Amino acid sequence: MNLEAITFDLDDTLWDNGGVMRRTEQGHYSWLDTALAEWQAVEPAGRFATRFPLDALLARRLALATAHPPRRGDFTWLRQRALSELLSEYGLAQEHAEHWARRAMERFMELRHEVEPHPEVEPMLEQLGKHYRLASITNGNVEVTRLPLGRHFPVTVTAGELLAPKPDPRPFLLALSHLGTHPEGALHVGDSWEEDALPARRLGMQAAWIGPDDRPMPHGIHRLDHVRELPALIQWMEKTRKRTG
Repeated sequence: MNLEAITFDLDDTLWDNGGVMRRTEQGHYSWLDTALAEWQAVEPAGRFATRFPLDALLARRLALATAHPPRRGDFTWLRQRALSELLSEYGLAQEHAEHWARRAMERFMELRHEVEPHPEVEPMLEQLGKHYRLASITNGNVEVTRLPLGRHFPVTVTAGELLAPKPDPRPFLLALSHLGTHPEGALHVGDSWEEDALPARRLGMQAAWIGPDDRPMPHGIHRLDHVRELPALIQWMEKTRKRTG
């Protein structure tokens, strides 16, 4: 079957997400601590981040994911709920705790979208979009439509908000449905073996896995060192299809 559509993971596929998340985690928590201190006029020893350092937020978020399995991939909900609970324990009234949790998440999302796609990504998507239907499928909480490269994705799926994060097949099936193609006519590109390559292949899609492993790949999974190698892979796939009929 002809290749008709390509779906993309986002974080650590189209950009390096490690630095983004470190800046975002630290930046929004520092903003919250400063804003609260100014609002309450508290001494340094009594500040929110002194009583509840960033590690406390991480631990609370993980505990919430364990306590609420259906929400484990809804990172925005987990983060805001964890912030609200810690702020309540800090002594804020519920309405104030929820207010400041929302404000902190607004700052988080501002920082979360300060991503720098790999330089090859924009021109690559521009060219691919001329020949294939494109979609993004992410477990993260980036709203790709807020990014300049979002214009290349007429279909976007945020799997965590569906309460069905990858490797659940539903995000893939939803994207394919909106793209109007069968799994056999689609290629999925991502950096996770467990959440991208394997579930896509189980559905019958081709998969391009960006990973460091040099072991032989199962049929239908193609390893890349970097997303910049994707056009060459697609060219090879098209030539192979024409040669084999």
